[in-house]
Amino acid sequence: MKKSLLLAVIMFLGTVTSINAQKFAGLQKSPTDISYAKTDRNAKPDIKVIYSRPQKKGRTMLGDKVAYGKVWRTGADEATEIKLFKDMKLGDATVKAGTYSLFTIPGEKEWTIILSSDLDVWGAYSYNEKNDVARIKVPAAKGDELEAFSIAFKKVDKGYHMVLGWETTRVEVPFYM
Repeated sequence: MKKSLLLAVIMFLGTVTSINAQKFAGLQKSPTDISYAKTDRNAKPDIKVIYSRPQKKGRTMLGDKVAYGKVWRTGADEATEIKLFKDMKLGDATVKAGTYSLFTIPGEKEWTIILSSDLDVWGAYSYNEKNDVARIKVPAAKGDELEAFSIAFKKVDKGYHMVLGWETTRVEVPFYM
């Protein structure tokens, strides 16, 4: 009986040791985040965005690492993903409820916002304009310094503005119901 118990304890400790010995890769350099557009805290979302948040780390990003005039994944790693839970207007286009990739073309004074049907892509390397569902140009404004690229929503009459911010640049993208 004692030998059986001792053997069970040894086997258990061996299992715990192998679990603790599991190697994990380093932390994600651009952590993934989610931003929701909701009428209130307890409401179901109208829009959800999943994106990675690159950090400046002393570098100039917009206009340098993220080139003006070129398609950008709107974050880091995989292309940013946006889910509309209901049909919405983006500029003149009515966009059906569904999931899309969010690409942008940053500029000093204005940004082009692109919703694409091309999903689960890494970066913007395989971006194809033929898969665009909607495009809109929006002005770029100035704000307080942000170390990490960020996306947030603010409720406006008849919809939301998705606010993209990094460094001192702010861009508001209107989504209307």
